[in-house]
Amino acid sequence: MFEKILSHQMKKQEECLYKLHQQNMNRRVVTEIDDVEQDLRTLKDISNIKVNLKLPQMLTQPFRKNKEEHVKSIYLEKFENQLQQIQQQAIKNQILLKIEKNSAKSVFMKAQSEVLDYSKLTYVNLKVVGSGSFGVVHKAKVNETGEIVAIKKVLQDRRYKNRELSILQELDHVNVLKMKHAFYTPATNQDENYLNVVMEYFPDTLYSLNKSFIKDFNKMPDILIKLFSYQLLRSIAYISLLGICHRDIKPHNVLINPESNQLQLCDFGSAKKLIKGEPNIAYICSRCYRAPELIFGSTNYDTQIDVWSVGCVIAELINGEPLFLGDSAVDQMVEIIKVLGTPSNEQIFNMNKDYDVQSNQFAKIKKRDWKKVLKTKDNLAIDLISKLLTYCPKTRLTPFQSLAHPYFDELRDINQLKILQSQMKISIPQLFNFSNEEVCKMTKQEKLQLIPDWYEISSKIIKTEC
Repeated sequence: MFEKILSHQMKKQEECLYKLHQQNMNRRVVTEIDDVEQDLRTLKDISNIKVNLKLPQMLTQPFRKNKEEHVKSIYLEKFENQLQQIQQQAIKNQILLKIEKNSAKSVFMKAQSEVLDYSKLTYVNLKVVGSGSFGVVHKAKVNETGEIVAIKKVLQDRRYKNRELSILQELDHVNVLKMKHAFYTPATNQDENYLNVVMEYFPDTLYSLNKSFIKDFNKMPDILIKLFSYQLLRSIAYISLLGICHRDIKPHNVLINPESNQLQLCDFGSAKKLIKGEPNIAYICSRCYRAPELIFGSTNYDTQIDVWSVGCVIAELINGEPLFLGDSAVDQMVEIIKVLGTPSNEQIFNMNKDYDVQSNQFAKIKKRDWKKVLKTKDNLAIDLISKLLTYCPKTRLTPFQSLAHPYFDELRDINQLKILQSQMKISIPQLFNFSNEEVCKMTKQEKLQLIPDWYEISSKIIKTEC
């Protein structure tokens, strides 16, 4: 009986949602939603409000699309008042949800189905928080929930597919900014639209945070440099597994939540999924963070150019200013040579096998001691930077090798983490929640180093054998 009532409610729900959807088509584009999520739309209001009502533990049994299958439920007789409040709120949101008065049963879904369907929400822009050649980023508010989000607005030619959008739809990682929704708005030119990408809002960038520390305390604290460097390396380790190269890593494109110290890599406007044998443009990435193989004109580079950029970012956090600050591509190469020394013909060949080494007119300069280049007494930090910033991409540490470097051992020490949290009052974000996909790409030694035994036990993580 209950299954038939619920099925009838869902059909009416879908009709109502379809009408609302048609009214808003000129404003939105609906991202792909799988069949299960469509069936769960009718219950989203209960899921969204349940936290405030402090309802009992939800049922873990997933909803069955087949009406003939048995669906478990829980009794909520003593929570009838709360359910009435839920119904009133649902009506305000123009979602018709009827609860049978004679039934004291209801079904609540697991946390994975509680995610808001942002295609059904409306937004109001509050202010512009970023702009550039890519477009404009707005700080906005969701009218229905009051949530603060960021909306990146870019001009899109209707004749071409947006590469950034297709990449964002694929990303799902704690240290990579995740897209919540995307919709189109009309532009003045009929052949163009504005693509609006809705994302989580972060109040700071690594650039602005570092700048504030330099202003007040001369430099960012070492422990924060370590926390942010680790998370940034995690972000490129993840996207490299997908074959994605960011190609514009710099402090401006790294978001920070100063309350939790969580870091997320953003702005994939220059990103590309690299395909072996397919040439790529060399004139890419902001100059101060551009890998030397790009300066030498390589079009067959790999994701190791992101490792170089991260090395430059970490060095900038340590020194308080960019490590290689050139006025042009040639001047940029000169600044690199001042530190790494003049590259040999073999090193140039490893960066770009098609480069004419006979045209190498750089003066012969010896490399400098990294201890005199970096403003730190931490030998482990110096060693890490020296292994991230090498001419040959193959000799640079990979992202996972970088994460396993002894420089980050302090973060894997449970006693040190407790001291940071209790005595130094430093918030520690998630550091070791590697997915099975990430674990499978690690070597056995990297698994042992990257996943502490204490975390493995407390989180019940499984070191997957692949």
